[in-house]
Amino acid sequence: MKTVCLYFQVHQPLRLKRYRFFNIGQDHYYYDDFSNETILQKVAGKCYLPTNKLLLDLIKEFNGKFKLAFSISGVVLDQFEVYAPEVIESFQELADTGNVEFLAETNAHSLASLANKEEFLNQIQLHDAKIQKYFNQKPTVFRNTELIYSDEIGATIADLGYHAMLTEGAKHVLGWKSPNYLYTNAINPKLKLLLKNFKLSDDIAFRFSNQGWNEWPLTAEKFTNWIKELPAGEEIVNLFMDYETFGEHQWEETGIFDFLKALPGVMLEKGEINFQTPSEIVKNFQPVSAIHVPNPISWADEERDLTAWLGNPIQDEAFEKLYSLADKFKLCNAEQLQKDWQYLQSSDHLYYMCTKLFSDGDVHSYFTPYESPYDAFINYMNVLSDLTLRLSAAMPQTGHEKEISLMNEKLDEQKQLIEKYKKQISMLKQGRRTSVRKKPPTGTKQKVAKKPVSGKKSSK
Repeated sequence: MKTVCLYFQVHQPLRLKRYRFFNIGQDHYYYDDFSNETILQKVAGKCYLPTNKLLLDLIKEFNGKFKLAFSISGVVLDQFEVYAPEVIESFQELADTGNVEFLAETNAHSLASLANKEEFLNQIQLHDAKIQKYFNQKPTVFRNTELIYSDEIGATIADLGYHAMLTEGAKHVLGWKSPNYLYTNAINPKLKLLLKNFKLSDDIAFRFSNQGWNEWPLTAEKFTNWIKELPAGEEIVNLFMDYETFGEHQWEETGIFDFLKALPGVMLEKGEINFQTPSEIVKNFQPVSAIHVPNPISWADEERDLTAWLGNPIQDEAFEKLYSLADKFKLCNAEQLQKDWQYLQSSDHLYYMCTKLFSDGDVHSYFTPYESPYDAFINYMNVLSDLTLRLSAAMPQTGHEKEISLMNEKLDEQKQLIEKYKKQISMLKQGRRTSVRKKPPTGTKQKVAKKPVSGKKSSK
């Protein structure tokens, strides 16, 4: 029997507004609220809400035999709370079925695993707390941003107590091996690895609506037969893709919802295929071997490496500048600064700076809100410069800076005292003026005091 593991990534970045050089030090709000709200509500209407409803109906229809998994970034959960709380409710309905597993990931959909271990661990902790808050699940399986994985990253995840991790079944890593088995981390074999079958996953995610594809149109029956025809020993088929595949990347008019609606019934019909969540696969299957991944891989582009985010000098400069702030942020307790720091770590900002022009150029241009990678770089670095100034003001580090900060605090205190005393003096003067006897109206006789009050002359 074949087992299908169906997993979807849910993420939307917080897009930045046009932030110019002259905004630095003046404007501390970085986000394009109109674009973020408009895009999120559009995708919610086209993808999240209708697909969640369809999946819920399928789970009920097949009495628990249809199962799947999600990872939802902390960044998009924050946006759901503000712009589309009904989306969270629809995911909670799926969680309540017991047939949907929610995975751990980085809160900011970041590249922290490549830059700063302490920040990486912090983001995992933040995200776990959100999953427990919203869906009442404690994740046991981890999915790093964009399925980024290496032996070292996997060992870190194993040390945190996670049972398994998802990653790409990259050809240059597997060689002759198949992704359709359970593997282990090369450093710590306690961590199991589920590898994406990129061919079958991409048949749905990228090629489904391509009428020039020799397999178009793709039907549930055809796709199911491809899985059944896999070699007998290859029992696990991991179908990993962006959730926005349904309704957003592949529009409703392509028939993608009809395909998804038909797929579970066709697969389950003859008892030759079942569905399991990642944690169930870890429990029910034995790994065949370890895989060695000394250099990080991902599920992006033809290369399945990091060049979508760290493939040119401007990306490297932005990345280094961003994480050069990590040590200061460990000591910073300012809530809004911490939020901005998290949101600016989203890998999307670096993705927009990609300069690939060949095999994957169209994919990159589809997702970017900028006219060019260089516009993305300039805008981001301006924002980062302002964040750096705010952080320095909030967290002075050197002895000289601390002395200046203390002096400024004392000056502020003195200014506040001076203003306070000025107000008190003004009130006292005003009170004295109102307490002095007024000149009597014309025609009335005024009594003249024989002696000035308190030894002073009385005013007339």
